[in-house]
Amino acid sequence: MQERYSRQMLFQPIGEIGQRKIMNSSVLIVGMGALGTVLANHMVRAGVGRVRIVDRDFVEMSNLQRQLLYDEEDASNAYPKVVAAEKKLRKVNSSIVIEAVVSDVTGANIEELINGMDLVLDGTDNFRTRYLLNDACFRSGIPFIYGGAVGSRGMSAVFVPGVTPCLRCFIQSADTAGETCDMIGVIAPVVDIAASYEAVEALKLLADDGTSCRNGLVTFDLWQNRYYEMKFGEPDRNCPCCQLKVYPALQGHEEDILTMCGRDSVQFAGSGPLDLDVWQGRLEGASLEVKANPYLLRTVLPGGERLVLFADGRVLVQGLDDFARARTLYDRYVGA
Repeated sequence: MQERYSRQMLFQPIGEIGQRKIMNSSVLIVGMGALGTVLANHMVRAGVGRVRIVDRDFVEMSNLQRQLLYDEEDASNAYPKVVAAEKKLRKVNSSIVIEAVVSDVTGANIEELINGMDLVLDGTDNFRTRYLLNDACFRSGIPFIYGGAVGSRGMSAVFVPGVTPCLRCFIQSADTAGETCDMIGVIAPVVDIAASYEAVEALKLLADDGTSCRNGLVTFDLWQNRYYEMKFGEPDRNCPCCQLKVYPALQGHEEDILTMCGRDSVQFAGSGPLDLDVWQGRLEGASLEVKANPYLLRTVLPGGERLVLFADGRVLVQGLDDFARARTLYDRYVGA
């Protein structure tokens, strides 16, 4: 410990006591895209004892511009992001526990994912998932650190149950789709800074110096040279999460079909795990060329659309945003 973390322990607010607390901590990072890869890199190098990373997606060539844990081989093989990330992170720090989970994050599995965690870090790109994380964290009393990056803009805030408002009462009317990197692009330095804002707030909490946490939302635009910090006010008395304790994202029926805004993709949750060996045979029997790895299958359909089958049962129809057409293709090749 003395050598690996020596420079971090020389920093007085952490010191040896704070470092031991960090090493005894557990962190969940949801989303291993641009933000998530930076977050995971910081947490692993800082010595967080257990880092659980969750993502539903696989590495593509367009990711390499800003998602720092991946390389061309990962993209060529279409490895799940958490699998590729875990491989890199274990080479960085073999003394900690790294748990890679290839999965969508839903109301059905969020409680299991956050169980035993000391805090949750936001590496996502949509408010549907962020509200789910927010509600689950506030119900379980776990801090949630929010971050975002798009274009040349970044933002971050820390939400602590019983101490601050939650995401819902601070960002009440956020569009659940909004602008994403797949719609308007993003420059990599913005990602680094936004994720670093998240990471330093995480270290404050893990080192038991929560009083130093920022009490508000910081936003910046690197291209326009703008910076702004909005202080938290009192919680919204009608907030369904931190005040009324209804936790709307944890209620009701989970969506089985999701249009992924800006990605020209429709995701089908499926009805259960898929035996990829069986499905490779079926698709090849339908005269389709299949590319496979232990985690997923990919094929190009006659109309140019792409079909991706995951072992956990999810299916992506890519190359379109027409739900009806995606449903037709799903039923034709996978089954209703």
